[in-house]
Amino acid sequence: MNQAARVAGLYAVTPDTTDTSRLAGMAREVLAGGARLLQYRNKTAGKALRQEQAHALAQLCREAGVPFIVNDHLDLAMETGADGVHLGRHDVSVAEARYRLGSGRIVGASCYDQLTLAIQAERAGADYIAFGAIFASSTKPDATNAPLDLLTRARRELRIAIVAIGGVTPDNAASLLGLGVDAVAACDALFGSDGCRQAAERMARSLSPPQPA
Repeated sequence: MNQAARVAGLYAVTPDTTDTSRLAGMAREVLAGGARLLQYRNKTAGKALRQEQAHALAQLCREAGVPFIVNDHLDLAMETGADGVHLGRHDVSVAEARYRLGSGRIVGASCYDQLTLAIQAERAGADYIAFGAIFASSTKPDATNAPLDLLTRARRELRIAIVAIGGVTPDNAASLLGLGVDAVAACDALFGSDGCRQAAERMARSLSPPQPA
């Protein structure tokens, strides 16, 4: 299967938390609300907590039939049988991840505001790249801004999936659909809500193509 084709729609990214039970509960609601992928991202957890949380989320995603992606930690992705890994600028290379994971799993890469990085990632074997922050982000308030026209330029250059991340909400997600984006990633708009399922449902609806009359 073309792994890039699995990267579409609402892409949920988990928040930093030490409460595994609460994290799993929120993730279950987001998946029920229509998330098409789930990325485990916890920048503050130690190794033992990352393992605990990743295994719990991997099981939830298997039950939901949704790809489970691990941020940063290739070894953890392999240990948990994750469907893929998402890499930043300080992680292992896309080429190494592709070699170690093989062709059957998803490799994604953050490319920030740089089309050159995206082209390099595609050549190295990435299935998708992520640009951001597209809008002001509460999760990463100091993140570099990626202009909207970068998305349309990237769509002309790339054959792999494009993900928009950073400040995406149910109110602005739909505005990205006409710019060549395959998926939108969100964290606080989903997990920072009192109703995770309802927030996911609302965003997933905004990303659905209009039905013919």
